[in-house]
Amino acid sequence: MTEQFVHLHLHSEYSLVDGLVRIKPLMKAVADRGMPAIAVTDQHNLFAAVKVYTAAQQAGVKPILAADLRLRDPEDSKKSSRFVLLSQNTEGYLNLSRLISRAYMDGQHLGVPMLDLEWLDGYTDGLICLAGGREGILGKALLNNLKDDVKQISAHWQALFP
Repeated sequence: MTEQFVHLHLHSEYSLVDGLVRIKPLMKAVADRGMPAIAVTDQHNLFAAVKVYTAAQQAGVKPILAADLRLRDPEDSKKSSRFVLLSQNTEGYLNLSRLISRAYMDGQHLGVPMLDLEWLDGYTDGLICLAGGREGILGKALLNNLKDDVKQISAHWQALFP
């Protein structure tokens, strides 16, 4: 069995701050390399969803609709951490859409849409969470050697995303 790679964190031209990748050439490259699927995780949006879905289907690649999001620091609203949500199914896509909409409607700070941790309660079904690496809440706790916080954060996120 050959190993297959699936990119789970890629920003497209629809990531308004840092994306350059165009959807159709991306899908061609993914298909040419034999990747079975691709997650496009634009920052704070699903603007590319229709293009991603259509182009992926045409290229014979499974599209994973996803987003790179910001989580507001409850102690300092100017600070945030990152995490990625991947849709597993229609329910996940709808929950992701609801969360992004809420971030834009109720969570903007200096023009950046952010989620509050409690907003995730009840809206994680059908979603897979990637912790956000060193810029995620867990990564920051690990980098600062906050062992008790790491255990608490891990337990909370595992409960949210079993």
